[in-house]
Amino acid sequence: MNVYDLIITDKKQMDWDNVLMDVQNRESINQLLKEYKYAEQLMSFDLPINNKILLHGSSGCGKTTTAKAIAKALGKNLYILDLSNIISSRIGETSQNLRKVFDKVKYENAVLFLDEFDQIGKMRGKDDKDVGEMRRLVNTLIQLIDYFPEKSVLIAATNQLEIIDKAVIRRFQCIIEYRMPNKKELNKYYDLLLLRFPDNLRKVQRKYKISYAEAKDYTYTIIKSIVIKEIENNYKL
Repeated sequence: MNVYDLIITDKKQMDWDNVLMDVQNRESINQLLKEYKYAEQLMSFDLPINNKILLHGSSGCGKTTTAKAIAKALGKNLYILDLSNIISSRIGETSQNLRKVFDKVKYENAVLFLDEFDQIGKMRGKDDKDVGEMRRLVNTLIQLIDYFPEKSVLIAATNQLEIIDKAVIRRFQCIIEYRMPNKKELNKYYDLLLLRFPDNLRKVQRKYKISYAEAKDYTYTIIKSIVIKEIENNYKL
C-alpha cells in the first residue's frame, strides 16, 4: 500500500493561543515548544529534546486540536495516521505500514499524530487471539518510537490509557491527561464560539458537563436552527 493512502494531511491550522486547557497542561506543552525554540543551546549541554507526547483522557476535550496547534507553532507539517487503512488482518502487514508512515515523517521532520493509539499499542495480554503476532506488532512500534528523530514530533492520543502496553507508555517523555471542562472553562469556550456571530444568533442556552466538541456541535446546531427559522419567517412575509 502507498504511504499516501495511510495518512491524512490536515491543512486546517490551529493557533496555540486559541487552544483551551488547564494551566498545568498548558505549561507542559509550553515547555515542549520552548525546548524546540532553544534546541541548539540545550543540545550543547547534551540535553535531549522531548518530542514524544501521549495525550489521554475524555473524548472531545482537545487532543486533536492540541496536535494541530503544536504542528503550527513549530512550523511543521502534520500527518494523521489513518488507522482504518493501516490495520490489516495480517499483523505483519500492519507493521510494514507503520514503518512506511514513520519513515515519511522522519524524512520530512514533521509531526505525526496517532489518534486512537490503543488500536496499535494495545497491551500484549494472554487474551489475544494470536499473542505472538501482537507481540511482534508492539515490538515494532516500540522500535519505531525509540529511533524516532528529535527533529520530528510524535503525538499519540487515546481514551483508554489503561489498555496500552506499559512498555509503550514508558517511551513517551510527556504524558498529559485531558479531563472534561468545568463550567468556567466551557463559558470561555462558548464566548469564543459565539464571538463571530451577530447578537441575534448568540442566544444559546448553554449546556454544561459536556466536552468541548459536544459544546461546539450543540452551539452550532442551535445557531443553524435560529438561522433557518428566520429564513422561513422571511418567506412567509
